[in-house]
Amino acid sequence: MHTEIIFYILLFMVAFLYSSVGHGGASGYLALMAFFSFAPEMMRPTALILNLFVSLTAFIQYYRNGHFRWKLFWPFAIASIPAAFVGGLIIMDAAWYKKILGMLLLFPVVRLGGIKFNSENTDKEQTLFASLLIGAIIGLFSGMIGIGGGIILSPAILLLHWANMKQTAAVSALFIFVNSLAGLAGIFTTGFEYKPEIVWMIVIAFSGGLAGSYLGAKKLNHLFLKRLLAVVLLMASVKLLFA
Repeated sequence: MHTEIIFYILLFMVAFLYSSVGHGGASGYLALMAFFSFAPEMMRPTALILNLFVSLTAFIQYYRNGHFRWKLFWPFAIASIPAAFVGGLIIMDAAWYKKILGMLLLFPVVRLGGIKFNSENTDKEQTLFASLLIGAIIGLFSGMIGIGGGIILSPAILLLHWANMKQTAAVSALFIFVNSLAGLAGIFTTGFEYKPEIVWMIVIAFSGGLAGSYLGAKKLNHLFLKRLLAVVLLMASVKLLFA
């Protein structure tokens, strides 16, 4: 019982912090589930389901505050949605799953660890081919691993100087939602065993996402907590890569 309470508290914190930067939190949920020894076949669909609720909440908050750019979003989405569905169809070996997840967790470590991007420099023009290629690659990994892809898309947009931080968060939030939906569709076609405890996980993650996205879309900057989460994710990455 005490272990479950600790898990739920950490789940709320992960949803809160991820949604504050426009992410669904799947990489954080996966890291938590890895720490608490969840079975890999349950980790992927559970993370994507939680992603749906948290990322949609984040998108609505950022959209209401005028940060969403459709022109930036759609090239990524049209390539990522079918790729995420295909990725969801792929049943991975547990050992390979853990190694790839461990590597992907390094992206939110960079994102949450205080490493700065020149987020206000948006002087570069978005290119269609690069957007489609990035969307397709991220979408495939999203479905395969159970992430929404925002942890990879966000630094890519910022490094390419296609949008500022708030615009990137808004686009990433909707990107995560559509990718998670497509990935789940692929997973469900191969069979998925529903676990009753996922209802509580949805309620807690949704609550954390609602609070985090509301404050993040305005002016929240809990740098210490974000760096603390980055350390936890780094520990999870090391565990998955070298265990």
